[in-house]
Amino acid sequence: MPSKSTPEVALVHDYLTQRGGAERVVVDLAAAFPKAPLFTSLFEPTSTFPEFQQLDITSSPLNRLSLLRRHHRLALALYAPLFSRMTVDADVAICSSSGWAHGVNVTGAKIVYCHAPARWLYQRDRYLQESGVAQRTALAALAPLLKRWDQKAAHSADAYVVNSTATKEMVREAYGIDATIVHPPLSLDVNGEQRAPRDIEPGFLLVVARLLSYKNVHLTLAAAQQTGHEVVVVGDGPLRNDLERFASPQVHFLGTVDDAILRWCYANCVAHVAMSYEDYGLSPIEAAAFGKPTLALGAGGYLDTVRNGETGLHVDAATVEALVCALHEFSKINFSSPQILSHAGAFSKERFARQMHEQVAAVLA
Repeated sequence: MPSKSTPEVALVHDYLTQRGGAERVVVDLAAAFPKAPLFTSLFEPTSTFPEFQQLDITSSPLNRLSLLRRHHRLALALYAPLFSRMTVDADVAICSSSGWAHGVNVTGAKIVYCHAPARWLYQRDRYLQESGVAQRTALAALAPLLKRWDQKAAHSADAYVVNSTATKEMVREAYGIDATIVHPPLSLDVNGEQRAPRDIEPGFLLVVARLLSYKNVHLTLAAAQQTGHEVVVVGDGPLRNDLERFASPQVHFLGTVDDAILRWCYANCVAHVAMSYEDYGLSPIEAAAFGKPTLALGAGGYLDTVRNGETGLHVDAATVEALVCALHEFSKINFSSPQILSHAGAFSKERFARQMHEQVAAVLA
């Protein structure tokens, strides 16, 4: 394909129905390629980031069903045939994928930005913890067919990009592809307005997570109760009621918050705690942008985003005992805010945009 000084780029994403790290990356891709149209299966403006409402988005016929926009996992068996029938006409299509968007047909080159190989195929137990028996049974029956489709989709890429060292290794194991690491950037505007939630004073441990089983929020609540720490939990999910019943009066559940409240929470916590296994894990970088350390499970993407002993601590295991030990160790360390801020600066939007433009130039060369 002949190269152009200004190539036509299109973006593709699995579904735009939630406010997660993958969706943050799509916002940043759209900023890096401001003229790029965006293609997806489902788009629910009320439950994802408001920036998407300003973009040129084309969704699939599935989007007519409000039930699927609210519960995208119900359509799990439909995404493979849906993306297989979708064709994106552009010089380069950048597919932001956790397992579906990389199967789209393209008229030009295809770059896959992989957040993780398909979790329902390669991390099924963790991904389906909150799913019903019928859905788990159906997926088990479909898994061999979906895995063949997924392998073919992965190898259709001209370039494969991943978000972390952990994801790079998973991609190598799943597909035999040696991917390039481009870390997602800090998307939260550190200099924006801050607004304090009611009845919360500075000096708490902060958890920012969807309230799902694998996020291990209950470990933080139990450890904090033992050590006497106050906890603020930002995020919502199916386990909220159970966690609220389990929690002590020193725990505040804020649910989904806007960026002004989130900024205040980062700025006024003593530390951020993240005890889940994440393929990347952006929240420690958000905390670092406010000079705050993170206590994170010493595995997965947190090995990239938390420097042990410098910008936070790696917790040895996903247990209450290990986190209690880390909290005691944390109390003895005087972390350097300038050092933490410098770490966050390495995850800039400018660096991300430059590296993704380099990927586009490479596949067009």
